[in-house]
Order: sequence, then structure tokens, then C-alpha cells
Amino acid sequence: MVQRTCNAEVMTMDLSPKRPVKAYSSDGGAYYDWSPVDLPMLRVASIGAAKLSLAAGGLALPSYSDSAKVAYVLQGKGTCGLLLPEATAEKRIPVKEGDALALPFGVVTWWHNASSPDLVVLFLGDTSKGHTPGRFTNMQLTGSTGIFTGFSTEFVARAWDLPQDAAANLVSTQPGAGIVKLRDGHKMPDPSDKDREGMVLNCLEAPLDVDIKNGGRVVVLNTQNLPLVKEVGLGADLVRIDGHSMCSPGFSCDSAYQVTYIVRGSGRVQVVGIDGTRVLETRAEGGCLFIVPRFFVVSKIADDTGMEWFSIITTPNPIFSHLAGKTSVWKAISPAVLETSFNTTPEMESLFRSKRLDSEIFFAPTTSDSSA
Repeated sequence: MVQRTCNAEVMTMDLSPKRPVKAYSSDGGAYYDWSPVDLPMLRVASIGAAKLSLAAGGLALPSYSDSAKVAYVLQGKGTCGLLLPEATAEKRIPVKEGDALALPFGVVTWWHNASSPDLVVLFLGDTSKGHTPGRFTNMQLTGSTGIFTGFSTEFVARAWDLPQDAAANLVSTQPGAGIVKLRDGHKMPDPSDKDREGMVLNCLEAPLDVDIKNGGRVVVLNTQNLPLVKEVGLGADLVRIDGHSMCSPGFSCDSAYQVTYIVRGSGRVQVVGIDGTRVLETRAEGGCLFIVPRFFVVSKIADDTGMEWFSIITTPNPIFSHLAGKTSVWKAISPAVLETSFNTTPEMESLFRSKRLDSEIFFAPTTSDSSA
């Protein structure tokens, strides 16, 4: 009964792509997030989504989160300060567009943008153990909402062995909340290229897992190329399809949700759910995010300029089944079964089976597709 109620709820839920809302900001930048009120599938899937934008000189103050995450750099370059649990020294990781980082529980991070343009970072993660299903709760270590402001001067003085007046001064001089802009001339520590090792995978430079001429390209993040993915418990991929190309209808066959952020470009999206009901038909554009429920089938067709998206899947090594192309499940089913299932003739079954024999998961446009 509970499962049936849940299924009915998902089938009637608004799955349309949404943009984030600004949560807080300063002259150093802004933090945006997607609310489970606006995008209810976040709550159902226990997924959080947020975006950080830092202007030149902006610093996202040290914090940790109640959720494991994957971070993806959408734009710019900068530094990610990262302190793993029980580590005695931070890593100062130089980051740039296309970088993906796995951020397990307990990791303390700070982000800095030394120059223009803005550094923009996407965060997607699992909130099933967090305070609010479908939303990250970030615990600030400093600033006006940091832990120092919550403790009394006595506790601060005792914990850090400070005189009372020094403790009082330390607590009272933290006006910024989450993001600040550095004072002119303030020197930040230099990042280290060595700290990228084992911590970062650049999806724009990594070997392609799928590369189909005039169709599309995929880079998959998994436990092999980014070991920390195992601790995060999430898989991810970057997909780029060319203008008018199609991504084969497919579904996650290991009970995972697909959380998709459109990086750039646009295109049409259809999602089909229980009882063959089309639960979403829309046009998705850059900056939007949507979630495909478990076992639902999704397909996309890019507009003229193509479409690029970054997704997380709620399992570290996801498995997908596709319904079209040479790896389609239809190709493996007996002809007699297909003929009966489709209630068609042997000739039509043979025609159906003969198509897409060489195509993988992306289908390049034909002349008629491009002019449609």
C-alpha cells in the first residue's frame, strides 16, 4: 500500500525543469539552491542541489555539510581548499571548468576565486542522512552564522586557550555570512597541482567512454577514475550531444534516480512512467535541473546548438538499459516474442529489428531530422 501510494504521488508530481533561487549573497558572490517545495522530486529522491558563484576576490568560508556531494565546476577557475576527515593538513586544489570532485561526509571545504570571470560550482548530493530531505544544510565554521557565534565567550576561550578579551574580539569580528570578499592586498595560499591527484577528474579532458560521430560524447565518473566516488555513494557523467542528435530512450536498471543539470544548450525531453504514461514533455535549457524517477524511461533531442548536461546517479557504478540502438533490449528478445508482443507481422518485426544495428546510445540527425 505504501509503495502504491508513493508511485501514485510520483506519477502526478511536477517533474518540469527548474532554476535555483538565491539563498544568500554578498559582494563576494552568491549561493543558490533548489528547494524541494519547487522541485518535489528532490524530497522523494533525497537529493540536494545547489550552485556557488564567486566574483573576483570572493571567498566561500570554510564549512562542512550534512550530505555527501559531487561538485562540478561550470565556469571559471580558482582554488578549492579541502580537509578530509582526520587529515592534519588541507589540500589546496586548483580547479577549472570541467573539474569534478567527490566530497564525502565530514569534508571541510573553502572556495576562492582570485580573478575574473566568476567561479561557478554546481553541487549535487545525497541528503538521505541530512537534516532536510532534498536540501543541503551547510555548517559554517566561521562568519556571522558560524559555530563561534553560537558558543559563549567562556567556551571559546577555554576551547582555544585564549584570553577572554581575545575570545570576545574573535567572535565579534565575523560579520560575513557564508561568502566574503577579500580585502585588497590580502594574500591567499597558492594552490598545488599535486593536490589534484586522486581528487579531481576533468570531464572535458578525460578519455571518452562513448564517442559517436555527429551524435554525442560521454565521460563517466566512477570508482575507477575518481576513487572517492565510492565514499560519496554516487555516480556521475557529463554528456554532450550535437545539434538535433537524440539520446536513446533508456532507464536506470538498478533502482537509481537520475538528477540532470543542463550546462548549456537546450533540447526537448520526454519521460515515460508507469502504465506507459508520458509524465514529462518539455524543453530544457541551460541552468535548469530535473530528476527522472526510478525505472522511468527518458529520452532527449537537442536543439540546433546541441545540449550538454551533468548528471548524478544515486549509485556509484550505475547500469543503464537502452530501448533503441544496437545494445537495445529489443535486439536480444526472440523475434517470435516481439511479433506477438507488438501484434504485428513477421515483415514488420524484421524491419523493426533491422534498424539501428550500428548505432549506440546517440543517434545523429538525418536530413529530415535537421529540418524538423
